[in-house]
Amino acid sequence: METPDNTANQKPSLLGVGGLLANVKGDRWIWLIVIMLSMISMLAVYSSIGTLAYTRGVGVESILMKHMFMIIAGIILMYISHRLDYRYYAGISKILMIITIPLLLFTLFFGSHINHASRWLPIPGTGLSFQTSDLAKLALITYLARILSRKQENIKDVKQSFIPIMGSVCVIFALIGPANLSTGLMLFGVSILLLIMGRISVKQIAVVCVAGMFLLTAMLFLGSRRATHISRVKAFFHPELADQDKLFQGNHAKIAIATGGFFGKGPGRSTERNYLPEAFSDEIFAIIVEEYGLFGGIVVISIYLFLLYRCIKIVTKAPKAFGALLAAGLSFSLTIQAFANMAVAVGLGPVTGVSLPLVSMGGTSILFTSIAFGIILSVSRDIDEPKKVVVGEIREA
Repeated sequence: METPDNTANQKPSLLGVGGLLANVKGDRWIWLIVIMLSMISMLAVYSSIGTLAYTRGVGVESILMKHMFMIIAGIILMYISHRLDYRYYAGISKILMIITIPLLLFTLFFGSHINHASRWLPIPGTGLSFQTSDLAKLALITYLARILSRKQENIKDVKQSFIPIMGSVCVIFALIGPANLSTGLMLFGVSILLLIMGRISVKQIAVVCVAGMFLLTAMLFLGSRRATHISRVKAFFHPELADQDKLFQGNHAKIAIATGGFFGKGPGRSTERNYLPEAFSDEIFAIIVEEYGLFGGIVVISIYLFLLYRCIKIVTKAPKAFGALLAAGLSFSLTIQAFANMAVAVGLGPVTGVSLPLVSMGGTSILFTSIAFGIILSVSRDIDEPKKVVVGEIREA
């Protein structure tokens, strides 16, 4: 007697690799972009950490394995965050803001000082630290998307809409700016773009901009890092008058780019990695161009431009205002940061200290960047599955 074959009735296990892949949703091009940037990151970081490994007295492989672990952990977080319905992030944004503001205050006064800036908080028991500004970016963008989407009927009301919006933007900028002015300015710029998309009146946006200029002036002339900020701006606009120490990083970045040619020196053949400070982070784009040439630089730029294009498509097709604003804010944040980093490397801007998203070796910053990608993918899921019946409609709380 033959045993009946029940294999046709068996469902694939969700615990297996096939099950995981079957549950990968959202824009497939963005998943491909993440994979490509992760591969570029592994190659570039491996080429640029020799000096760091020597300074720490460890092998290059140990640092590379740690970086690989962070990338894998980031992809896992991206998978988890993209499986969560993006409308839940409206409620989460309130919790994030409640947590973020005290953390920024604590970091400003008691955070770890690295490179004369208090930006990091240690994570107890892990040996890791994270920049609270990374959390603040997620918190402010999700919070603004929530307010702007919920207050459309009375968006021009000063008490109910404008004051909470202006307050959140200016408070976060005031807490980030003193230690991390470049990140604060980029986040402020992204916030203004969201206000424009959210139909805030021109007069109210102008008021926010004036408040931001006032805070910026106070940071430049009264902040604890005022000398650093002013010297960087002066070195950029008047290099002939600046000390050579102030020009060291920028000059070697230009040398790396200039000697790369069209196809570069080849993987692992960079010479400027031995001179560039933060070659594995702030100046990693210069190392990429030196080793892979103008061709490699164009490829990296094209990937970020394609990311912006895919995100704009998601924004225009998103069925709900919250999803559109959320995807727009996060995508603007990622791409503006990427182009700011590359602009500094080629000498189009003063030294900022911002990393190249998903490429630079950044520890926990990779995790926060991955979560941002996951949220964008979650919004794109709502476009890919428009006919899905949602039991118990999620309120944009």
